[in-house]
Amino acid sequence: MWIPTEHEKYGVVLASFRGTVQHGLPLEIGDTVQILEKCEGWYRGFILKNPNAKGIFPSSYIHLKNAHVKNKGQFETVIPVEDSVITEMTSALRDWGAMWKQLYVKNEGDLFHRLWHVMNEILDLRRQVLVGHLTHDRMRDVKQHITARLDWGNEQLGLDLVPRREFSMVDPDEISVTELYRLMEHRHRKKETPAPASTHHLFVHVKSLMNANVGEELEVFFHIYDGRENRPLSERFFVRLNKSGLPKSPEKTERQCTLFVDLGSSDLRKDVYIVVHIVRIGRMGAGEKKNLCSVQYRRPFGCAVVSIADLLTADSKDDHLLKVYACNTESEWNQIHENIIKKVNSRYNLCGSNTGLAVALQLLHGDIEQLRREYMVLFTRGVSITRKLGFSDVIMPGEMRNDLYITLEKGEFEKGGKSVARNVEITVYVLDIDGQILKGHVAAGSGEPGGDEYHSLVLYHNNGPRWAEQLKLPIPVDTFRGSHVRFEFRHCSTKDKGEKKLFGYSFVPLMQEDGRTLPDGTHELIIHKCEENTSLADCSRYLKLPFSKANLPSNNQTLKGTKESFWITSFLCSTKLTQNGDMLDLLKWRAHPERINDSLSKLKEIDGSEIVKFLQDTLDTLFGILDESSQRYGLKVFDSLVHIINLLQDSKFQHFKPVMDTYIESHFAGALSYRDLIKVLKWYVDRIVDAEHQDHIQQVLKASEYIFKYIIQSRRLFSLATGGQNEEEFRVCIHELFMSIRFFLSQENKGTSPVAQTQAVFLRTFPAVYGELLKIFTVREVAGFVRETLGSLPTTLHADCPLEAVKLQCIAKTVESQLYTNPESRCILLPVVLRVLQAHMQEQRDLVMCASILTSMLSLIKKEENGTAEPVVSEEVELIVESLLGVLLRTILEISNRPQSTGPAMRLQFQDVTGEFVACLLALLRQMTDRHYQQLLQAFSSKDDLRDFLLQIFTVFRILIRPEMFPKDWTVMRLVTNNVIITTVLYLSDALRKNFLNDKFDYKVWDSYFYLSVIFINQPCLQLESFSPSKRKKILEKYGDMRVMMGCEIFSMWQNLGEHKLNFIPAMIGPFLEVTLVPQPDLRNVMIPIFHDMMDWEQRRSGNFKQVEAKLIDKLDSLMSEGKGDETYRELFNSIIPLFGPYPSLLKKIERETWRESGISLIATVTRLMERLLDYRDCMKLGEVDGKKIGCTVSLLNFYKTELNKEEMYIRYIHKLYDLHLKAQNYTEASYTLLLYDELLEWSDRPLREFLNYPMQSEWQRKEYLHLTIVQNFDRGKCWENGIILCRELADQYESYYDYRNLSKMRMMEASLYDKIMDQQRLEPEFFRVGFYGKKFPFFLRNKEFVCRGHDYERLEAFQQRMLNEFPHAIAMQHVNQPDQTIYQADAQYLQIYAVTPIPESQEVLQRDGVPDNIKSFYKFNHIWRFRYDRPFHKGTKDKENEFKSLWVERTTLTLVQSLPGISRWFEVEKRELVEVSPLENAIEVIENKNLQLRTLITQCQSRQMQNINPLTMCLNGVIDAAVNGGLARYQEAFFVKDYIMNHPEDGEKIGRLRELMFEQAHILEYGLAVHEKFVPQDMRPLHKKLVDQFHLMKSSLGIQEFPAYVRASPVHFTNGSPRPCRNSVPNIISPDGGRGVARRSYPAVNRYSSSSLSSQASNEVSNITGQSESSDEVFNMQPSPSTSSLSSNHSASPNVTSSAPSSARGSPQMAEKHKHSRENACLSPRERPVSAIFPNPLDPAQRAPPHQIGDTTLPRSDPNLSAPDKVRPTPSSWSLDSAKEGAPSFSDSVGKLLGPPVPPRPPYSGSSAKNMRSQSPVPTSRSPQKTIVPPFTPSPTECQSASLVSNSPVLSGSYSSGISSLSRCSVSEASGTELPAGDHPPHPLPPPTTLPNSVSSSDEPIRRENKTPPPYSVYERNNPRRPVPLPHSLSIPPQADAPALPPKPHQLRTGSMKLDGTSDPRVPRPRPLPRKVSQL
Repeated sequence: MWIPTEHEKYGVVLASFRGTVQHGLPLEIGDTVQILEKCEGWYRGFILKNPNAKGIFPSSYIHLKNAHVKNKGQFETVIPVEDSVITEMTSALRDWGAMWKQLYVKNEGDLFHRLWHVMNEILDLRRQVLVGHLTHDRMRDVKQHITARLDWGNEQLGLDLVPRREFSMVDPDEISVTELYRLMEHRHRKKETPAPASTHHLFVHVKSLMNANVGEELEVFFHIYDGRENRPLSERFFVRLNKSGLPKSPEKTERQCTLFVDLGSSDLRKDVYIVVHIVRIGRMGAGEKKNLCSVQYRRPFGCAVVSIADLLTADSKDDHLLKVYACNTESEWNQIHENIIKKVNSRYNLCGSNTGLAVALQLLHGDIEQLRREYMVLFTRGVSITRKLGFSDVIMPGEMRNDLYITLEKGEFEKGGKSVARNVEITVYVLDIDGQILKGHVAAGSGEPGGDEYHSLVLYHNNGPRWAEQLKLPIPVDTFRGSHVRFEFRHCSTKDKGEKKLFGYSFVPLMQEDGRTLPDGTHELIIHKCEENTSLADCSRYLKLPFSKANLPSNNQTLKGTKESFWITSFLCSTKLTQNGDMLDLLKWRAHPERINDSLSKLKEIDGSEIVKFLQDTLDTLFGILDESSQRYGLKVFDSLVHIINLLQDSKFQHFKPVMDTYIESHFAGALSYRDLIKVLKWYVDRIVDAEHQDHIQQVLKASEYIFKYIIQSRRLFSLATGGQNEEEFRVCIHELFMSIRFFLSQENKGTSPVAQTQAVFLRTFPAVYGELLKIFTVREVAGFVRETLGSLPTTLHADCPLEAVKLQCIAKTVESQLYTNPESRCILLPVVLRVLQAHMQEQRDLVMCASILTSMLSLIKKEENGTAEPVVSEEVELIVESLLGVLLRTILEISNRPQSTGPAMRLQFQDVTGEFVACLLALLRQMTDRHYQQLLQAFSSKDDLRDFLLQIFTVFRILIRPEMFPKDWTVMRLVTNNVIITTVLYLSDALRKNFLNDKFDYKVWDSYFYLSVIFINQPCLQLESFSPSKRKKILEKYGDMRVMMGCEIFSMWQNLGEHKLNFIPAMIGPFLEVTLVPQPDLRNVMIPIFHDMMDWEQRRSGNFKQVEAKLIDKLDSLMSEGKGDETYRELFNSIIPLFGPYPSLLKKIERETWRESGISLIATVTRLMERLLDYRDCMKLGEVDGKKIGCTVSLLNFYKTELNKEEMYIRYIHKLYDLHLKAQNYTEASYTLLLYDELLEWSDRPLREFLNYPMQSEWQRKEYLHLTIVQNFDRGKCWENGIILCRELADQYESYYDYRNLSKMRMMEASLYDKIMDQQRLEPEFFRVGFYGKKFPFFLRNKEFVCRGHDYERLEAFQQRMLNEFPHAIAMQHVNQPDQTIYQADAQYLQIYAVTPIPESQEVLQRDGVPDNIKSFYKFNHIWRFRYDRPFHKGTKDKENEFKSLWVERTTLTLVQSLPGISRWFEVEKRELVEVSPLENAIEVIENKNLQLRTLITQCQSRQMQNINPLTMCLNGVIDAAVNGGLARYQEAFFVKDYIMNHPEDGEKIGRLRELMFEQAHILEYGLAVHEKFVPQDMRPLHKKLVDQFHLMKSSLGIQEFPAYVRASPVHFTNGSPRPCRNSVPNIISPDGGRGVARRSYPAVNRYSSSSLSSQASNEVSNITGQSESSDEVFNMQPSPSTSSLSSNHSASPNVTSSAPSSARGSPQMAEKHKHSRENACLSPRERPVSAIFPNPLDPAQRAPPHQIGDTTLPRSDPNLSAPDKVRPTPSSWSLDSAKEGAPSFSDSVGKLLGPPVPPRPPYSGSSAKNMRSQSPVPTSRSPQKTIVPPFTPSPTECQSASLVSNSPVLSGSYSSGISSLSRCSVSEASGTELPAGDHPPHPLPPPTTLPNSVSSSDEPIRRENKTPPPYSVYERNNPRRPVPLPHSLSIPPQADAPALPPKPHQLRTGSMKLDGTSDPRVPRPRPLPRKVSQL
């Protein structure tokens, strides 16, 4: 039976359990479980991380832990009873674990590894804590370490800051908000800025002396030296090195490592140095040979210096190699370091270039104890401590030190009868009072242990040596008295076996008779002479002698006169001994009572360090004197006491305060002193008001804290001794004293007066007295003293009075004092405190201090909440609310709205203050109960006051919710804030309902309320969905979901509004919509009815809800642009689709309404917008590829334009798209995008507001700017043709304004674009069709197909890879068939990609001859609507012998919604057409394409465009070889057999076409081989020969024996045409004068065969042959077919092509004389031509061709003002070749069939002559060739090379009679391809042209061919009703009934006055043209 558990509540899983039993709960090792019931070895419960899944598990798998149960019963929660640090560690490690794995996934390797180490470290520490074997101190260290690691990890992972106290997490509910804020702030500050250390230490580690060839042992001395004052700052550190230059005792690290301790911050400057002296130990001369002498001397070697400032930059222990210098003369050894510092180069030099001292130097900062913890290794391994000379900046009381430093300065010696100076060595001994040598008390420095004696340096042959060697004598204090130091002087002979001979000595006693030590300073000692063998063992003999020349009696002239002297400098650093006689006199006051007065006076002059050394003794002395003779010395003793107390305020001695405190507590014995102290203190206070000089009195008041301590302690001692006598008298004295104080405080003075300053001094020290008074008086009494004292201050102080600030500081200390903590005293003090606070806060003064006081007050209230003093607390809260709540709100508002530009320090201060005030407000509100709120709301006298209060508090709450209010990781603080806010709002909403509804309705308050609620719900820290499960669970347990609470409150308030709801429509739609975006189902259920309600009320008011719709749409978009998106954004937005879709209420409710149709349509629109916005937000995420972003933006932009008609949004997204294109370097697309905005503008002066990045400007200016930007981008995208159009439009505008400067620039820009078209290479893009299938794609791609323009050089594989990278989860489909429904509906992503071929719209341009490839390439790949994809397949049975029979092609044609390129690189496919191409049609196409390829290659080869002939070779080889091995023969077998012809009678024409093409191919191949032979390199001749042989085989296989004569003789001129023999050849009719004959009649056009892909000039020429060939009838069975390609034959050849035309061009009878004549003129070299053929007679206007009659396609006309050379100058224009043919005077009416030129067309002006250009016939002219009107002809670049090139023509030449001519390279075009088809009428004669260029000639029946060339610059080219975006006016074709006229060429002459219509008078000035606005968006 299952029994609920009592104690077994919580456990940890020891082993994983699969849960395979019935009701089993699977467990994993380490899970924590809560146990509910037990039954025979089984438990029932759940895992804490998933409380919903309950089940059973074996009890043996669980390790039980102690736990504390809250809310016993069904909803109980279990809290483990364990150290909170362990709980935190466990949960942190669990959270980190998941995130740690994510770091690996995100490839953040560095953090991944660091976190791994830290987690392991924490686990290890956790183990140590759990075992519980740690000492208390160690446990503390471990916990500190753990919390530091936890904080580091949380910060790195962006988790929350944990508030802690003593390493344990703090529950925010158990402390006040102010305290919580302080904890958070403290932790935050700690994280931010470590305080700079005030003490520093230098670590030195000596490594070696590098490259020392000394061969002797060395001694190295380091010390720190002050270069400014030229004195050492520290004692010396001493290291011995062996002969190799390495430390002598390497195993003892303390001998080579030291720490120079206690350097102050002032010591870290540039002129403080580390100085190193090196001394060698050995022979006198370094180079001396080894003699027998074994005596060794200490000799100078070298010195090194390094500045401490250089170490500040080095972080780690850097190794330094110090250069070692030696002095040039030994006598200057004592100052070598000064010379090096001063860089006196003449006095020292380097000790060898390689010598250097290797040392590690590192500066460490902080307290020495802290360093011991941080650098444990350093101290455990051993390091010697090198102290400063003298005390450090801060003297610690327990410090014991007694060091005497003696420096051997210099000596003056006589020669002693020698001829050379002596080598003097000093030996130093320390002897005690008995004359015994003190062992080990002479130290050369730290590092090495002290010795018994010390030998100085020996300076060679020097009678005045200067050693400057410092010794340290650490003599114990007790042996100091009576000790002395002896210096023995010896001469070191270098001859007599190196003996050292004693010749004198000096000595100095260490203490004088009166107990003073040897004074610091330099002493000149007497050298007492003695014999070499004198024994100095008995010191009593010489101690009686004088030792110093300064102490000699004046009568002892003999010693004074001696020249020999020895100087030393002594310095004592002792905590026990003094050199000060005055100090000693005071301490021995009983011995000399007469000196007391004098000693007390001199006390103030004694150095502070001397006083603190003897602090206790001094105090005993003072109180002893006071007890014995208080009357006489009372005042002096009091002053001395004040001096000592104030001395301890100094930072150097502040650590001695505890010494004084201890003295007062334990040693002070002056039981009677209190009377005198009170009396003197009162005496001073009474004199304050009258005294002139306040300085001394201020000193007294400064010391009042300790004076009161002495008074109170003295009184307590007296009470103890007497059993409490004189109590009343004491109280009276104290009361009187306070009365005096109150009197002096109540004086009103100006802020600067001395009395006011004294008042300030007293107020600063007063709070310190409270604690002392409490030792004797009751809490209430002391509170009374304080209240009255503070109350006595004058209230009417000026704001700028310094006393005000001091008063506030006093209040602050009072609030923090022990007195205020007591509730009894608090209620007495609170009114005073509140009064002062209120005054300051109202005037916004000293806010930092106010905040601090308020914080302290409110944190105290919290503590008492659970205690007994409930009513007291409630009363206090009431008081605070009453006096401070309003002021507090105002203050927060004031601070938040202050401009924050006052500098970082001020800003930081304000920020802190804001935080503190906010914490205070929250603490106060949290303390308020129902009763407090009622009182607060009743206290408002009028509605207006209440309204102001509510507005104020709502505004403050909005400020509190701001994200910047608290640092990012302060979630704990934010949650507390929100909890307080929602509680307060619930209280205040009642007031809102009661006071501001119905007739008292106040919109502003309600609006503020709703606005606050919305912001509250939307704040990030409440979006629980984004938190980890554990964090979410904690928050829900503690606070619940506060968003839902607030949502319910909104709903309830909304329902109360009634008809006032209309005030909030549509204003509140946006905010409420934001709330519905929160993915919280309960919240959404609450909010949905509000939307229905709004629609209903709006419908009632205005009959529709357009406002609601508009607001919804705007809001949705702005939510996006605010970047509300994060990881959960998709869910957020998916959640709103159901809100308007199948979600349970809104749609159903709407369906019941009368307005349901409009309601449902609104929902549909919003839903569709939502889908697009959702995709947009997803795509705009960081890291997404540009393609997706662009596609998505296009989708959204079109939606705004077409469905929502929101112009501003549309324009915004145009610019977003433009920026995306620029970023992706899609310059062409960027231009098209910006053009959309450009189209919306007109050339008007309408002013436009500032918008996006555009300034305020006129519409004309903005359009001009846009035009220029677009042209620039078209230029960058190499889409120059489009740029030209815009240049022209701008030029027109400039011209109409007579802005010729800009017009000139524009024309030059236009010209440069033409140059670029001709000169620069353009890459041909590939196009790919992409299908996106499956539901996982974004909405704008889902189950759609697109065609995409690839990047430069991008092939299919690269494109496919790019798409797969953009969609990493997509699966590439391997087939090209259309997918089925399963793929469409799949929950995945499928990509289907294949290449497609563009189908150019403007075929005419491409088929025209002579148009350079540079130009054609543009039309091939721009403005493409349709694309083709061919898939071969076999229909029926496949013939294994010949697969061509059944080889069909499935041709898919895709039509796009917009042409490419456009505003995107890809557009959606709108229409698919599927056609099956039969095998025969396929064969025709294959051969056509091959012919075209061959022709192109041959042409390129001929014109030498190809560097290499290999492509032609390979192509010829491929065709000829294939023909031999099958190829064409296979087609013959398949289609030329009788069976096929019988079975497919309908294919007769096609079979004929195939035959023609095969014949044509053979002809091309023959010609190709001829060209190949000319260019083939020698090594490929054999291959060529093989090709020729195979070709003959191929010909015979085709049944072609021989080509007709005309074909043989005339190699074809190939551009893009094909050779076509025709049926009716007729002999040539040529007049004898060689081309001057005149044909009288015109011939009907010939029937001929044509292929749309074959359009060369050559084919036209061949097709003009009308003579019959015998073979042609036999081989071909031809059907007449109207030619399509012949229409393009009037084009000239490419200027780069060198070829020859067939004879038929001259000899054809079809060619009219006029044709022939113009043709011949054109074919002559420029020199031979008749002048009029090139330039018409300028004087004859009737002969000048009007521009419109020549189609405005000519180059600039000849001008009478131009000189002849100007006219003939060749221009490298691509248009030059078109001129000779298009204006040929003899053109028939069919000139109307001319195609648009190969330039971007330009829209003609409406009404201008260009409109009817196609319908005009050429002008009949005189037949004389001299008078023929030919348009000016400018030779192309190839033509102009030389006339002599004629002879180099690489073609066969023949005679006129045979009809074969040789054409020079200058042969250009002829007009032969423009014959009328049979049955057409001859041209109508036209009247002669008038001289007006604008006159329009019309023809009755113009014959036209529809021009399919679209304007190349428009985004949407076709006249298609489907297109939502209209054509830009500037780029559109004017609408007209018939086909559009031929657009003028780019070099068109501007008509007279650029009229808009033909009727306007050119003389009348006209307004600027205003094209109609296309869109009224």
